[in-house]
Amino acid sequence: MVTQRSLIASTLPGRIFFPGRSGSLSSQIVSDVRDALFAHRLTPGDFLGTENELAAKYGVSRIVARDAMRTLEALGIVEIKMGKGGGARIARGNPRLFAEALAVQLDLTGVTASEIMDAQRAIECLAAELAAENATEADIARLRALIEAADAAVDDAERFTQLGAEFHLAVAEASHNRVLVVQLISLQHVSWPRRNPTLNAKVARRINQVHRELLNVIEMRDPIAARGLMDNHVKMIRARRVAESSSRPFVPAQAGTRSRNQNSNTQTLVFQHKAGEAAPSSTAVRENERGLRHARAKPIDCC
Repeated sequence: MVTQRSLIASTLPGRIFFPGRSGSLSSQIVSDVRDALFAHRLTPGDFLGTENELAAKYGVSRIVARDAMRTLEALGIVEIKMGKGGGARIARGNPRLFAEALAVQLDLTGVTASEIMDAQRAIECLAAELAAENATEADIARLRALIEAADAAVDDAERFTQLGAEFHLAVAEASHNRVLVVQLISLQHVSWPRRNPTLNAKVARRINQVHRELLNVIEMRDPIAARGLMDNHVKMIRARRVAESSSRPFVPAQAGTRSRNQNSNTQTLVFQHKAGEAAPSSTAVRENERGLRHARAKPIDCC
C-alpha cells in the first residue's frame, strides 16, 4: 500500500550519494528540499517524512538525516514534531522571523550607513506609493493613531524614536507588499537608533508634521505625492544617519540637483526638474532649506 508519506517523499529527486563527509551528504538533502520548494513540488503543510524515511530514501545514516532535518528546521523550511505521528512538515513560512538574521548578516558584512539608507530610500518610497493605492481604513487608522501617540511623546526621545520607526513600518504594511515589509524590518534593525540623543521637542513636532502630511496624501490616494514626500523625508533621515557614522562634515542629500557657488564656502541648492516631471512642492523646498540650515549648524535627528 502506498502511504501519504511515500507520496510526499517521492517528490524529492533522491540523489545517489558517494561516500564522504556526513555534513556534505546532509547539505545535499537540504539542497534537494530547497530546490523542490522553489519548483513548487513541495508546498507548505506537505509531510517530508520521518528521520528514518529520509535516511532510507537517500541511503544515508540516521545521523545524516537528523542533521539535514535540523538544518532545514533552522532555516525555517520545516517544522518538526517529535513522538508518535511525528516527523517533518514543510513550514507555513514567517519571513519576519528572519528579518533580524538578515540584519545581522548585513552588519557583519560591514555595509555602510549610506548603503543601508540608499536601500531604505528605495524601499520606503515604493512602499509609500503603494500605500496610497492599497491602504485600507484599518491601515489609515493605524497611521493616525501612531501620529497621535507621537504628538504625546515629543518630550520623550526614546518613545518618539520608537514611534517613528513604527510609523515608517506601518506605511510599508499599508502597501500590502510583504517583501517590502520584511526588507524594511531588516534595514531598521541596522539603521534605526533606539534613541536619538539630539532630538528635542521642536524637531519632534516638525517630524510629526511631515508624517501627518504623508498620511494626508496616502488618504487622498495620491501615490505620486506620497512617493515624493517620503523621498524627501528619507533623504533627511539618510543625512542624519550618515553624519552619525562619519566624522567628516556632511551636507544632506536634497531633492533636485546641487551646484556649488565657487566664490563662497556655502552650498546653494538649485532645484531643477526634467521635462514632464512635477516641480518640487513649496513644502519640499522649505523642508530641504530647513535641513540645509540645520546641517550648517549642528546635526538633527530626522526620523
